Amino acid sequence: MGFRMGIVGLPNVGKSTLFNALTRTAAAQAANFPFCTIEPNVGEVAVPDPRLDQLAAIAGSRQIIPTRMTFVDIAGLVRGASKGEGLGNQFLANIREVDAIAHVLRCFEDGDITHVEGRIDPVADAETIETELMIADLESLEKRLANLQRKINSGDKQAKEDARLMQAAKAALEQGQPARTVEVAEDDRKAWNMLQLLTAKPVLYVCNVEEDKAATGNAQSARVAEMAGRQGAGHVVISARIEEEISQLAPDEATMFLEELGLSEAGLDRLIRAGYELLGLQTYFTVGPKEARAWTIRKGTLAPQAAGVIHGDFERGFIRAETVAFDDYVAGNGEAGAREAGKFRVEGKGYEVKDGDVLHFLFNA
Repeated sequence: MGFRMGIVGLPNVGKSTLFNALTRTAAAQAANFPFCTIEPNVGEVAVPDPRLDQLAAIAGSRQIIPTRMTFVDIAGLVRGASKGEGLGNQFLANIREVDAIAHVLRCFEDGDITHVEGRIDPVADAETIETELMIADLESLEKRLANLQRKINSGDKQAKEDARLMQAAKAALEQGQPARTVEVAEDDRKAWNMLQLLTAKPVLYVCNVEEDKAATGNAQSARVAEMAGRQGAGHVVISARIEEEISQLAPDEATMFLEELGLSEAGLDRLIRAGYELLGLQTYFTVGPKEARAWTIRKGTLAPQAAGVIHGDFERGFIRAETVAFDDYVAGNGEAGAREAGKFRVEGKGYEVKDGDVLHFLFNA
């Protein structure tokens, strides 16, 4: 189950520097999991989770395989992208293919790096990109609604349902609100997602600050935080330059470097986790002598579908799941201790998998 986060931003905001740091980090992690650069602008990185190391130590696992997220470096956008300016068409097409957007905002001053708009204003930058995406969505909806009219007139029920959702999105956009602000009933969720609206995707604002502000942020990142709060969006403060330096250091050197800067962890770790949360994802584990492995699922996933992430046969032939919560596994120093403590459970098809569950699936081949 792959989850893709697109990195977007105006030119010269640090977007490519950040992506380069991500891909170098991923390359350095290649000893622990299969890394591949699918395209020059696509890379996978491990989702940091110290629980996996704990489980592996207890089980004596020979290999540790973390779960992963895919990051896509999307072509820089300029004003007018919705009309095809710059690499606008490519930009919009790439955004349609990702699950969420990490919007890199320039929150630093640097006279040697020009800003495409001639000023430093991250909130205005965010509005520029949001506006272009909203215009593109509006134009798309207007065309699609016009094409649906003949089907609606003939009594096509699906066309009427699609049009209802499109009209709701169009109304929000015409009021200057992105499609993600529309309240969608659970029964409509699948059809809503099929609309593939650019502004329906969740957004994480990435505040790129000066190196000496990486730990505390600055006045500009505070403005972004306020904006994110109003929108119900996520935000994270990092220094792309620091991340690029860290990505080229050995792990022990990187730790020392971070400590000197007053940072407890790399900003990329926070970014990856924030993206994971933004997408409503969680992790379960499979643990044994051969490997300890993390698996990504959406929150609310039932046991058969969680099993299907490993292999489709696991879902089709699902019988039951044997599970131990992470804390209980650690407290019992493994499955045997958890059993003795009465913490080992057998769950059926209706079980909603919890974050941190250590699972073993039984199925008919």
